[in-house]
Amino acid sequence: MTNGIPGLRGTDHIGFTVPDLDEAHAFFVDVIGCDYVYSLGPMAHDDDWMAVHLNVDRASVVRELRFYRCRFGPNFEIFEYLPQDGQREQPRNSDIGGHHLAFYVDDLDAAIAYLTSRGIRVLGEPTRSSRASEGQRWVYFLSPWGMQLELVSYPGGKAYEKDAEVLLWHPARPGE
Repeated sequence: MTNGIPGLRGTDHIGFTVPDLDEAHAFFVDVIGCDYVYSLGPMAHDDDWMAVHLNVDRASVVRELRFYRCRFGPNFEIFEYLPQDGQREQPRNSDIGGHHLAFYVDDLDAAIAYLTSRGIRVLGEPTRSSRASEGQRWVYFLSPWGMQLELVSYPGGKAYEKDAEVLLWHPARPGE
């Protein structure tokens, strides 16, 4: 790497806040299949530490946070804050700060059938990508609290790979 953050290796974890950590734990462990690793908290300060270090209201309190490993890829750091006035709802993809987590699966149809059997809301039918992403199929689904997630699969690769100098990281081939 010739530019950017010196020593950058990759993404260590993705952190996000949920309304109920026990509900999120059951979803990510029992439905998605992640492994719970450890917990921290509570976290509260009488000074401006929370505002300075976490960019939240200085009176914010992290009830608990838990770390999870979900096969290959970044770990998850899942927070539950004590509810406060002004706490916002889950953003949609179109909102500033909107986001989603995408999980690579070997068999998209089997994964959709599994989620449906677990009562998980799947949004629409699988979509076939085109242009540079041709060869990929994907579908969005929602966590019990409305967080947007995605299943994606491209076992034969994507069209862009034929001429690419740099390939996107692939969870099924983590060492490449």
